[in-house]
Formats: sequence, structure tokens, C-alpha cells
Amino acid sequence: MRPVTATALIAGALVCIVATPAQAAEYNSALKVRGVQYDAPGRDSNSCSSGNTDEEYLTVKNYSSTATINLKGYVVKDATGNRFTFTASHYLQPGDYVKLRGGHGTDSDTRNVVYRDNCNFLWNNDRDTIYLYKPSGSRSDVHSYTRSGSDPDGNGYIGYHS
Repeated sequence: MRPVTATALIAGALVCIVATPAQAAEYNSALKVRGVQYDAPGRDSNSCSSGNTDEEYLTVKNYSSTATINLKGYVVKDATGNRFTFTASHYLQPGDYVKLRGGHGTDSDTRNVVYRDNCNFLWNNDRDTIYLYKPSGSRSDVHSYTRSGSDPDGNGYIGYHS
């Protein structure tokens, strides 16, 4: 029985060693997509003067308990390649978040908002996948949604990440 037990223990240890790096690689960043308001309330209008693109937003949160993260250089992309790059410094303290809104406005650390300065909608109303990349180019998070699957009440805001 001892050889079988030792073999089982070694096999179990190898599974732990092999499984751990895959999970760690997937969640190697404290910065994650917390949720998305992908379907702005009302009739979609991307008019810069009277549209509602500022009501479409992505919430990015710093889940670290100790590290402050500068968003400068982070990139947000969707499944079709639409992208936004944080070009200015915006610091997220531990537990802090920012809403990346469409339209034009004044970025504000105190109001936790950054504007894309673009009046076109970015997220699809029925389904999309959102990728968050670090300035180094490595992936920080992936967030997918479907209106029927992950947002059954249809309110356009879901707060989880994959």
C-alpha cells in the first residue's frame, strides 16, 4: 500500500503544481473590469450635442489591498478591435474604481470618471467581450456578457469578470 499511496501523493502534488500557474496567469492583475453599462438608457443616439453615449460606461476597479495603479497606458478593447487607451495618468488607490464613459467631459479623479472623447457607442447591446490590457501588452482581465445569459433583467449592468 505504501508505493500506491506515495504514487498518489506525488501525482496529486504534480496536479497542484501544474494547475496553479494556469490560474495565476489568468488573474495576475489587481485591475479588473467590475461591470459594464452596455445599453445606455433611452434610444441610442451618438450625437455629440444631444446623444446618450455618456450613459454607456465600463467600470474598472483596483482590487489590490495595498497597491496604487496608474491607468496610463492601459488599453480597453472589444471583440471587434474597437479600443481606448488611457493616455493620461489616473491613479486608482486600493479598492478604488473609475467609470470609462463615452462622449465628452472632464476627467476627474474625485468623480471617478474618464471620458473617451468619442461620441460613438463602443459596446454591443446584445453581447460583447471586453479585454483590458496592461501597458506592457499583457492581459489584465477579460469580461464577456450577453443580454440573455449574463444580464437576464436587461438593465445593462453586470458586475463580474471572467
